[in-house]
Amino acid sequence: MLSLASRSVSFSQGSLRGGGSSAPGEIDYRLARQHLISEFRKGRLAQHEVCDAHPELMRAAREVAKPTTEACPICETGNLVLVSYVFGPRLPSHGRCITSAKELKSFAKSKDEFACYVVEVCPSCRWNHLARTFLLNPARSA
Repeated sequence: MLSLASRSVSFSQGSLRGGGSSAPGEIDYRLARQHLISEFRKGRLAQHEVCDAHPELMRAAREVAKPTTEACPICETGNLVLVSYVFGPRLPSHGRCITSAKELKSFAKSKDEFACYVVEVCPSCRWNHLARTFLLNPARSA
């Protein structure tokens, strides 16, 4: 009988493509994003179906978002911005919109554990997509 030896495969954070910059507990939504963009470009989704940002998200995108140099994959005219929200104990059920890096660091230093959601938004066409989520202060449970 022929023996097929299998090599050990590491699935550590650094061994996966794109996994080097993620923090422990971070979820990246790039695959879902690429699928949605692909469906739009194939004509299976109309622009009004993907460019549907809530008015409050648009306000945050205009006033407190972090700008990027990445062009919108839908309208290709505006650059995307990043809007971050934190959810956790003693916060409103709709979360809290983060307005600065200093504010995010203060949540990270808290004794409580918070979840941060980063949404990319196009202020030009209203496209939005959840980019990633991660925990603030995940070391508390260790």
